[in-house]
Amino acid sequence: MPNVMDIVEVAKALETKAVLVVDDRCTVVRNRHSTCTKCADACLADAVFAEKNKLYFDAEACIKCGACTTVCPCEALVPLAPLDEVVAEEAPLTMEAAGGTAVFACARIASKRVGDPTKYVEVPCLARMDEASIVEAAARGASEIVLVDGNCRTCKYRFTSSGTDVTAQTAAQLIAAQGSPAQVRRASEFPECAVMQDYHSYLQESRRDFFAGTGARARDAAVKSVETLVFKKSDNQVLAALRERMALTEDGTLPQFDPQRHMRILDAMDAIGPSVEPYVDTRVFGSVEIDTEKCKACKMCTVFCTTGALHKTDLAPEDGVGSFLEFSAAECVQCRLCEDSCLNKCLHVNSRVSTDELFDFEPRLIHLPDPPRRPGTLNHLGRKKR
Repeated sequence: MPNVMDIVEVAKALETKAVLVVDDRCTVVRNRHSTCTKCADACLADAVFAEKNKLYFDAEACIKCGACTTVCPCEALVPLAPLDEVVAEEAPLTMEAAGGTAVFACARIASKRVGDPTKYVEVPCLARMDEASIVEAAARGASEIVLVDGNCRTCKYRFTSSGTDVTAQTAAQLIAAQGSPAQVRRASEFPECAVMQDYHSYLQESRRDFFAGTGARARDAAVKSVETLVFKKSDNQVLAALRERMALTEDGTLPQFDPQRHMRILDAMDAIGPSVEPYVDTRVFGSVEIDTEKCKACKMCTVFCTTGALHKTDLAPEDGVGSFLEFSAAECVQCRLCEDSCLNKCLHVNSRVSTDELFDFEPRLIHLPDPPRRPGTLNHLGRKKR
């Protein structure tokens, strides 16, 4: 556990910043050949970008919309306002109060005091919404998931609206793939179930009790996030310098991580029920294919894989020819760093993933050819001159 002074220091950062940067997860930091520009493309304020093995974030320029945290496949940008843990705590309480409808609303529409705050979860902008929160609502039995905006057409941050559409569409596809009837829709007005019936009740004790509980949950979630993201689990020391954290492991790969949102989506999909669709085609999951005629079996793809979806294995072909890689679709976040780092450009990441493979506990084996033999140095030196 971190000591009190450590928590106070990080808590101050939580109060002043909307995003926590975990740079060793960024694909550009891991490999300068990464083509990922998703965070920069989503940011309206030019507050974040990555280049030459560095991830830059300008907290003062940040408009706190959360768009960059939603599109980053590697969770290198972690939202703090609010934390994912806070959204996860509030969602089931507000859904129960709204009679089974999950409502998420942006700060702009919330400020009009038309909706009952005990019946919706407030986020600074709908661009902050991620697929995990929506799919989890369906897993809890929500009949409908409504994303309420303050009329994006007139909002100065309206250019994030297209990203929200992608999130809603992706979540809807994942929910439908598991056979859930829950519908995901956007609206510029609160659904009737979340409209405030009596404004005076807004000031009553029950309302204060609700937010007192929410505040306590938020603090607990903040401490948990600090422990997970900022401090080592083994002691009270702050994480080592980036260069030390990026040192190769005993397996010859860069350090890998477990993507929390990714795992939440899988858990929620599994909780809904067995898949009814053979494939999903989204930005959330990926499938790897390798052209074995071009592959030289260098296995650089496993060195840079952010999550370990692609990894080396001790299993060997029975005929002794070539070798295997293991691929786990459930761990692939479609960051495409394996594709970018492939020296022979023989690897491709596909957004279309088999749901059977997604929920298969056994990884898929990918057969690689034997690497080409290089001419021996001694043989070369021993050749007779003509």
